[in-house]
Amino acid sequence: MTKLILMAAAGAAGTLSRYFLGGIVQKLYGGPFPWGTFAVNISGTFLFGLVWALAEERLSFSGEARAIVFIGFFGAFTTFSTLMFETGQFMRDSQWALALGNIALQNVTGIIFLFLGLAIGRLL
Repeated sequence: MTKLILMAAAGAAGTLSRYFLGGIVQKLYGGPFPWGTFAVNISGTFLFGLVWALAEERLSFSGEARAIVFIGFFGAFTTFSTLMFETGQFMRDSQWALALGNIALQNVTGIIFLFLGLAIGRLL
């Protein structure tokens, strides 16, 4: 039961972090492109890689702690469903360049930042 409560708390923290970071970035950059979602997804994948490396090589993360952090916090923080919704809106409105750009930019950059975080985490 404690694990579930901690996972829910981590999920709440991830959700609030996503809401505030995404909102701040979108206000700063504006425009039709979802820069807030992009910032959340890229920072989330970077931090996921960083914590993943630290959990494997520097810290003693139990299976429960991994579930709390990776499923609870990062599952709520990163926004795949939002990415798909925003891309779907672009497609519905026949904004094909924005739709394809959104998918390509977030996926390619996300993979790069995941491994960047992993590499930096291994160096720490």
